[in-house]
Amino acid sequence: MLTEEEGKTAVHLARDAIETYLRTGEMIDGSEMQLPSIFDEPRGVFVTLNKSGELRGCIGHPYADSPLKHAITDSAISAGFRDPRFPPVRIDEMTFVTVEVTVLTQPRQMDVEPEDLPSSIEIGRHGLIVKSGYRQGLLLPQVAPENKMDEVEFLSHTCLKAGLPPDAWSEGAEVYCFEGQIFSEKDPNGEVFEKDIREKACLNE
Repeated sequence: MLTEEEGKTAVHLARDAIETYLRTGEMIDGSEMQLPSIFDEPRGVFVTLNKSGELRGCIGHPYADSPLKHAITDSAISAGFRDPRFPPVRIDEMTFVTVEVTVLTQPRQMDVEPEDLPSSIEIGRHGLIVKSGYRQGLLLPQVAPENKMDEVEFLSHTCLKAGLPPDAWSEGAEVYCFEGQIFSEKDPNGEVFEKDIREKACLNE
């Protein structure tokens, strides 16, 4: 778990990576800074960009394959410039973009019968990965409560994200769950807070 200050540092690092690249073309990786020791630990992470309440980019490392500082900076650059759903962000846009960093736990396979999958998912706590063959889709824990999805809808949308039929989760696809600690700017380049998505999930019930 990251402390509140470490979460703020994570978001600032993500924004710095994007804005430095926009200004200079240089890709920082966090090694240039004095960071808390947790930033040297391998962690999965996603960086999400939102503009005026709409998604502007979201890419990350589902697995703990690199130090947190490298995962944050690489994910930030990818979210800003490599997300195929969106054009690259521009420097003038960054005054309207909020940056969010989700630090992930290691995904674990949900070893239950398909009919028991929905009841094994906790909305507001779990993110999902669905795999089948070379196809893989991931949705972060905040996606379900923010879009008022129930467990079956969450599973189905994760399948669609993988390019699979929406019922692939009940037809033999592998399903993994993970949790995320989410830190986000309240306003573009503004105060950073830790999101409590479980509270949002309760309000949606």
